[in-house]
Amino acid sequence: MLAMTLALSACRDDTKQALGTLEWDRIALPAPAAEKIVRIDVREGERVKAGTRLLQLEVTRTQSQLQALQAQAQQAGEVLQELEHGPRSEDIAQARANLAAAQAEAVDARAYYARLQPLGRQELVAASDVDRARAAAGNAQAQVHAAQAALEELERGTRIEQIQQGRSAVAAATAQAATQAVTLSKLDLIAPREGVVDSLPYRLGDEAPVGAPLAVMLVGERPYARVYVPEPIRANVKVGQAARVFLDGRDGPLQGRVRMIRSEPSFTPYYALIGEDAARLSYLAEVEITQAHEELPAGLPVRVEFAQ
Repeated sequence: MLAMTLALSACRDDTKQALGTLEWDRIALPAPAAEKIVRIDVREGERVKAGTRLLQLEVTRTQSQLQALQAQAQQAGEVLQELEHGPRSEDIAQARANLAAAQAEAVDARAYYARLQPLGRQELVAASDVDRARAAAGNAQAQVHAAQAALEELERGTRIEQIQQGRSAVAAATAQAATQAVTLSKLDLIAPREGVVDSLPYRLGDEAPVGAPLAVMLVGERPYARVYVPEPIRANVKVGQAARVFLDGRDGPLQGRVRMIRSEPSFTPYYALIGEDAARLSYLAEVEITQAHEELPAGLPVRVEFAQ
């Protein structure tokens, strides 16, 4: 009896095993906008192909926002065309007419001031009248300069910096409209890969917040065992190492291969505690199942033994 006990104990010590659960790669499809769910086309547990519509969100508000952004982009494009074409000939003619009118007023103001100057020296008119005439002549000349500058601005055309600003405004408005168009297309939730619909957290009529998972899918060609490797055997477990995966309720192991093991330790979950392991750290690892298999559900408890 003592020899048998020692033999069993030695077998347990030599077995490099870890506990965990069977998993599939999971992808979550988030809500692109806070809109009401108006249609659900699949059910939980259903296998779907890539491109299958899973559910649909209400599109009215997003469509209106897209139309508004497209109108703004069109307006910015028309403003750019106006800048590139430059001033109209009618505007230039109007500026020349304004210059001629200002010059005529300046001539009249200077003549009136010239008539008042000798009268002012003879004290036949008040000095304040002379000052007002001088100020009016100066103001009229300033109006001439302003009208001349406005005409020169139109004749030289649009500055290149203004055209560049117009192009930037068109690019920004177009990008905003394109972003909204992408959001609109995402209101039809499409399966990005072939897989199984694992979870639909929200129901018909719900309005999920932005970023909340509307659907969770299990994808990939084969499942993997997500296990916690005890610290005493961590040094002997390497990426690419062969392993055997035991499932509860299944006769015989499945062949696997270690595809990942963390370098940073974590505390062992309660379901992976074995004897003294309760006081030890463990390392998260993933063991890919390499042999052919039937559809295996996620979440099954597994036990993995690593090759010597």
